[in-house]
Amino acid sequence: MNIKVNGEARTFESELNVTELLKNEAIEMPEMVSVEVNGEIIDREDFDTTVVRENDEVEFLYFMGGGAFGI
Repeated sequence: MNIKVNGEARTFESELNVTELLKNEAIEMPEMVSVEVNGEIIDREDFDTTVVRENDEVEFLYFMGGGAFGI
């Protein structure tokens, strides 16, 4: 199975769910990552039931806090 993860081609032997993909890609702090499959944000409670299939495009989105510089 061929998919794109964060814009890079990846090959897997079979379909897998989002949770399995996070583990396979060794994502650190997966609880802090949002996942988008084919442009749609996946609810965290659906990670185990959302299957990634041939030619899907997956993005791992990391949200970072920030601040403003004082002048």
